Amino acid sequence: MADSSFDIVSKIDRQEVANALNSASREVATRYDFKNVGASIDASGEDAVVIKANTEERANAVLDVFQTWLVKRKVSLKHLDVPERGPQLSGKEYRLEVGLKEGISQENAKKIGKIIRDEGPKSVKSQIQGDELRVTSKSRDDLQAVQALLKGKDLDFAVQFTNYR
Repeated sequence: MADSSFDIVSKIDRQEVANALNSASREVATRYDFKNVGASIDASGEDAVVIKANTEERANAVLDVFQTWLVKRKVSLKHLDVPERGPQLSGKEYRLEVGLKEGISQENAKKIGKIIRDEGPKSVKSQIQGDELRVTSKSRDDLQAVQALLKGKDLDFAVQFTNYR
């Protein structure tokens, strides 16, 4: 019998992020508490979102609206790279540039591999392949046990399971 496998990835559904961004932009444009405060949210290239407002609190409120729409669209907030310093004053407005994180770093892939080796079934093997991790085993039940194990862990990045064979 051939080995079964699946891949552990951290990918963003770009269409859902675009939908959440459009919905948040519409909400910011129409909400009463954002009137005449220069609040806006726009995409900045593929991997960033720029939030602008005339006060730091309004910029954080726009971020909250965007996060709410991401959750409604089932996009993990772990994909967001929000700067810890918060909105920065740029001229007369506060700007907040929020990055979008995708892919599993080598360091995080090693962490997952260690979790699988230490706590997973002994027949399971993991292998790092670029920005994803391939997990193989002869038993599909063991693979499902690994998925359940990783879903139970509180990782600081989002993971999905693909290519289940």
